[in-house]
Amino acid sequence: MTTLFVWLALALAPLAWAFPAAAAQVECIVPSKPGGAMDLTCKLAQKGFQLVPEAPREVRISYLPGGIGAVAWHSMASARRRAEANTLVVFSGGSLLNLAQGKFGKASAADVRWVAALGADYGMIAVRKDSPFKNLADLIDALKRHPEQVLIGVSGTIGSQDWVKMALVARQAGINPKVLRFVALEGGGEAFTAMQASYVQVVPGDASEATLNDGRGNTRVLAVLSERRLPGVLANVPTAREQGIDVVWPVIRGVWMGPKVSDEDYQKWVAIFARMLETKEFAQLRAAHGLYPFGLTGAALTDYVKKAVDDYGRRASELGLVR
Repeated sequence: MTTLFVWLALALAPLAWAFPAAAAQVECIVPSKPGGAMDLTCKLAQKGFQLVPEAPREVRISYLPGGIGAVAWHSMASARRRAEANTLVVFSGGSLLNLAQGKFGKASAADVRWVAALGADYGMIAVRKDSPFKNLADLIDALKRHPEQVLIGVSGTIGSQDWVKMALVARQAGINPKVLRFVALEGGGEAFTAMQASYVQVVPGDASEATLNDGRGNTRVLAVLSERRLPGVLANVPTAREQGIDVVWPVIRGVWMGPKVSDEDYQKWVAIFARMLETKEFAQLRAAHGLYPFGLTGAALTDYVKKAVDDYGRRASELGLVR
């Protein structure tokens, strides 16, 4: 009998070794307040893990807002947390934009381990359903005539992704972005809440956030910042390009982990996400969460992030945000 137990232990050991993360509770950190697209990314990963037998079954979502990712970044870079093998942190294109502008201090893209990109999102511009702005032209006209009367709610401060989206639209329309009135908020969820409370009149957020709010019937999307119209609930919304404003803003969404996580544990996570991304069921989940196909893991994602940070840095310089 003893021999049998020893044999079973040795036979099952490789399975336990393969993905030790699955045996422990995993934490997915949302670097913003609940309700926005960052939150959505953690929840998408949480559901996607159910499609991979060796993936973790218990995922705790926690919220660590501040600086649109800066607080979470520095928390995971601390000596206490930098080697945590069961902690994932959500990032977006906005995180990379802030990184490019030095908003995370002296941090660089090489300072953490990039695990997986789960999908792509696109920028959009939304107002309340009862807003007098029926289309993008109405909003631009109001910004030209009385910019001080239009409060624009953005996730983050000057130079944040939402700020840049609106600044690019304004510049394309011949408006100096410096005359616009921005209200700094923490995350897309807070921005939409502020708009529904009439604290702000416009939110230049993301399509996935608009999709989340569509079912409530209280939001009108004036334009999506994509190359062509998006499928799904926003299919009838024209692009900015269709309305004479040539601005396209794609947004990557994914997860990273601490810089001192071992190569072994890192590669196990990369393998989990790679297998998840290959399933048809995940494609359905991604679409239901308002995201579009875009999947990279491990080294391929790391290379993409480095190039994206360089590109964001050039765009920020054009707007006078980086000197």
